[in-house]
Amino acid sequence: MSSGPDGASARKERPPLIVPSGTQVVTRVEIPRAKGAPPIPSGSVGVVFGAPADSTHAYRVRFPDETVASLRRTEFGILKHVKGEGFLSAADPRDDFDFFEPHVFFRCVVGSRAYGLEDAVSDTDRRGVYLAPADLHWSLYGVPAQIERDVTQECYWELGGFLVMALKANPNVLEVLWSPLVENRTPLGEQLIGLRDAFLSRLVYQTYNGYTLSQFRKLEQDLRTRGEVKWKHAMHLVRLLLSGIAVLRHGAVQVRVTEHREDLLSIKHGEMPWERVDAWRLALHHEFEQAFQTTKLPERPDYDRVNAFLLRARRSAL
Repeated sequence: MSSGPDGASARKERPPLIVPSGTQVVTRVEIPRAKGAPPIPSGSVGVVFGAPADSTHAYRVRFPDETVASLRRTEFGILKHVKGEGFLSAADPRDDFDFFEPHVFFRCVVGSRAYGLEDAVSDTDRRGVYLAPADLHWSLYGVPAQIERDVTQECYWELGGFLVMALKANPNVLEVLWSPLVENRTPLGEQLIGLRDAFLSRLVYQTYNGYTLSQFRKLEQDLRTRGEVKWKHAMHLVRLLLSGIAVLRHGAVQVRVTEHREDLLSIKHGEMPWERVDAWRLALHHEFEQAFQTTKLPERPDYDRVNAFLLRARRSAL
């Protein structure tokens, strides 16, 4: 399972070496007061106002009544961490739950093998979608936005998040829906594929343009600082423009680009001069603009249809 701020790897507080001044903290010990006054009880909140130079010395902590105490790091916790300790306990039901089987209902191959650009050393990257049981999804703990198996290059999105990204025309997500290399598709997966035209809209133009412009800025920065671009990134910029043009013209995501294989691989291997790559990029941007002006795609995706599918899927997980 992918470890986020609320994941298993965060269940034990891992404080920095030095907690900075201004941090709100919670005492883990009782602190005596002077002159026979009642002690400050364990669980009291104070603020660090004096941090030591290293972890072997004490912190100065001020409490609401202006009492000041010297505390070792083991004698207090950070307030925002302490408030989450109940959720980050060993009783978290996600610890022993297998999100992969049988809850992944759609799996496909993406990346170079799906594009038709693989070579002898290409990895096999798998992506897909999973649906967790309703009880776990509705629980205080929730479910991870994505789960991963790094060893096998697998990544699966939780259904709700996947649908939202697809509605926003995220290229990586849309390519999953149109991958030609599907390895597993349950009846729910069949319904998802049957829905894929509902995600396509004129937002493709804005989203894909945002990706390509961001990538181009990085390539320009590489040219300025290194004197050379990252050729694999340049190849994907061109490939994404080709895909965007196809979506706007034909209402489908073009994943395989075998007709451009030789040219794209020559970019990837640094064999095509940058001037020629840049000229191709500019020509494709012009085509992209023309395709946007004539596209028959709707202004926005079919939110109602997608939402109805999500509700049916959630009910099926009961």
